[in-house]
Amino acid sequence: MPNTKVLPLNSSESEVASLSERGFFFFQSGHLLEAQSIYNEILRLDPKHLDALNLLGIIAVQTQTPSLALELLDRAIKINRNNPATFSNRGVAFLDLELVVEALASFDNAVAINPNYAEAWANRGNALLKLKRFEEALESYDNAISIDPLYAEAFYNRSVALMQIGRVEEALSSCEHAIVVEPNYAEAHSIRAVALLDLRRLDEAVASCERAISLKTDYAEAYYNRGVALKALNRLAEAVISYDIAISIHPNYPEAFLNKSLALLLNGEFEDGWALYEWRWKQVGTGESNRQYAQPVWSGVEEISNKTILLHAEQGLGDTIQFCRYAKLVKNLGARVILEVPASLMILLGELEGVDVLLERGSPLPIFDYHCSLLSLPLAFKTKLETIPNPGPYLAPLPNKCTDWCIKLGEKSRLRIGLVWSGSIRNTNDHNRSIPLNSLIAFLPRNMDYFCLQKEVRLSDATYLESGDIKTYAEQLHDFSDTAALCGLMDVVISVDTSLAHLAGALGKKTFVLLPFAPHWPWLLGQDYSPWYDSMKLIRQGHDGQWDNVLKQLAVELHELM
Repeated sequence: MPNTKVLPLNSSESEVASLSERGFFFFQSGHLLEAQSIYNEILRLDPKHLDALNLLGIIAVQTQTPSLALELLDRAIKINRNNPATFSNRGVAFLDLELVVEALASFDNAVAINPNYAEAWANRGNALLKLKRFEEALESYDNAISIDPLYAEAFYNRSVALMQIGRVEEALSSCEHAIVVEPNYAEAHSIRAVALLDLRRLDEAVASCERAISLKTDYAEAYYNRGVALKALNRLAEAVISYDIAISIHPNYPEAFLNKSLALLLNGEFEDGWALYEWRWKQVGTGESNRQYAQPVWSGVEEISNKTILLHAEQGLGDTIQFCRYAKLVKNLGARVILEVPASLMILLGELEGVDVLLERGSPLPIFDYHCSLLSLPLAFKTKLETIPNPGPYLAPLPNKCTDWCIKLGEKSRLRIGLVWSGSIRNTNDHNRSIPLNSLIAFLPRNMDYFCLQKEVRLSDATYLESGDIKTYAEQLHDFSDTAALCGLMDVVISVDTSLAHLAGALGKKTFVLLPFAPHWPWLLGQDYSPWYDSMKLIRQGHDGQWDNVLKQLAVELHELM
């Protein structure tokens, strides 16, 4: 056996080795400041000490100083480009700086060096999640899980990606896997609640939030999710309490403030509800609805006599139809009123009382002094339940349109019933408000004429329209002025919660509105009338997701008309 000569360390190398050992001890035991001090001393003695650069980079990531982390990790990469952990840690630092594309490239480097690096795959999935490349994110999480089947965080983030693309059952399964691996994973219990809420398993959603809160008492998002679940159960007072706790933990939480406002408005508590509703402007993704102008917002306090004010539509078509009634109140204060609305409402609102200039959204704006969103006008006028402006019918079909539609429909022989059973699938609450057409048809009396008032018909419903029992004119409904004329020729309108319900109400048409158990806030709770529209009768679900009682009551109402 050949002799091996062991060379002694010089004093500098010996000191570095001793420091490195002590630094790693402090790092592993979580004493990061002590470890950081020691590794900085190592770099003073040896500026190219790879372990010191790497571990200082990790400490910088963990202490939320990502710029320093990048500097250190870049220095480490220049020394050794074959360390996957360095690239992965650098990717985390890029993510912290919101440099997501750069983070993805760094994670790609890490998995190219070591394809069996589960953490790098999971981090790569996080970057793709931020880029909204959800399917690719799922592939990365799946790779991480195939390498490490007990990777709870990968299961959790996989469930987040699945929720984003509507694969809710799979998301539920994925977060439940995370909980099996790590039963005390508060975030997994919270995302489980979100999935259960989407699946309308509301009591289970509340329980899952409670579990998350028990594990992490300062978890604002879990309190918020509990509030959402409680509101869906119409337990409004409890929901408000839950939102308040979330806000006490996270005082700048727009979603919690906004959802608290919706609970208050649904409960008829308008004074506090309108004020908190202004938090909607602070939500991420308000997009084009949050209009920024040099001119000030009118809050209801400023004198606007002889001033010009721009009122602009903000949300859906139904909201515009409901709240355009406030234009007359603004006009009564002596203002010149400009109203900006979507193109599909231009003809319908052409004769709206109180409007001096009607503009299509996107058109050049004339000079004005103030502006206000339509849905901020109730706050400006301090609207209470008893002061809701309800002038009776405030919209009317155009006479020439009515003549055209009279000819299309021909001679009337029986009661004419207009039907709206579903809304846009793009609405996030659509699964809660729409009814399958075959379910509705089963409860409709046969000795009436039925007309489809909605323009969009789903493939699942199209088969039931082929029989011709329900007359459809989708291709001839060019905008809401056509729909208003057709609606005006009906004896009764039956509608779920869509813009067509608001149109029928604004026209003063006798309307039955079919509402889910937890409705949109304008419909309030516990009453069969609407303070916004005199001609409406509200028929509500008795239990979440159950339409049979609604349709049975509708059938009784229709038989009484015969």
